[in-house]
Amino acid sequence: MENQTYNMDIIFIEGLKVSPQFSVPAFILLLLIYIFIMVSNISLVVLIFMERSLHEPMYLLFCNMSINDVFGATTIIPRLLSDVFTPVTERYIHYIDCVVQAFASHFHAGTSHVVLMIMAFDRYAAICNPLRYATIMTSRMVVKLSVSAWVAAFISVAILLGLTIHLTRCRRVIINPFCDNASLFKLSCQNLLINHIYGLGSAVVILGSSLGSITLTYLRIAMVCLSSKNKVLNSRALQTCATHLAVYLIMLVASFTPMIIHHYPEWADNGKVASIMFHVVPPALNPIIYGLQCKELRQKIVAVFHKNKGMDVKTFHK
Repeated sequence: MENQTYNMDIIFIEGLKVSPQFSVPAFILLLLIYIFIMVSNISLVVLIFMERSLHEPMYLLFCNMSINDVFGATTIIPRLLSDVFTPVTERYIHYIDCVVQAFASHFHAGTSHVVLMIMAFDRYAAICNPLRYATIMTSRMVVKLSVSAWVAAFISVAILLGLTIHLTRCRRVIINPFCDNASLFKLSCQNLLINHIYGLGSAVVILGSSLGSITLTYLRIAMVCLSSKNKVLNSRALQTCATHLAVYLIMLVASFTPMIIHHYPEWADNGKVASIMFHVVPPALNPIIYGLQCKELRQKIVAVFHKNKGMDVKTFHK
């Protein structure tokens, strides 16, 4: 009985299938992407916190996104790296570790959507109510919105995983590259109707809320820009909004691509690669998009680069 209980606590996870000749290139590529995600996002957070001129709601909210992206990438990529050189038949994970990874991956996804909704509201307040913006988006409001994003995602995912971990398990195989809620409750032979209803319902609420609120927000912003005669203000507003929309669209593509591919069994292996896109592509592209498109951030990055270059030159001449 003890051996059976122990065995049921060890889960086989298929992960990504990488042929031996591509193991090293795959490992190096994934490692470089992970290093870039960590360095770029953490550097932007440090830059924003150290530069007083960047202590504005938009940049402080962006810190939430960068921190969440670092968290999301760390949830998935290190485990994938460790599995690259592990034979497929020997990839095991403890059930509790699988639950933690599933919680973290869903938490990252939920927080991403809520943070982008808050950033859309910030742009709406800045463009549509410029005279009241300072009184609306105070430091206290930014903190409240940031905390609410993390708490809302935490509660939603806690309920999601809470319904799953109470199920008894009769299977031990997960075919996904990483653990998620669907993979966990499919290990059970019990009635999964409640899990399906809550999982689908929470996904619809989050995706529907983000799509609906962001669409309405930017339609309103577009109307204000079209009715305004200030070309300079309109240009800056559109540039900022385009940056935000680009980030959101990348996240949506990364979210929906695995769902579409999973409908085609012949693309099963491609579906596995696509399933990790959400935790890899947006975290890697977000700092590039914001760093290049936001004028203030770009100027600060260039200034820091030239400052460090000047210090290196002085050190060399000494």
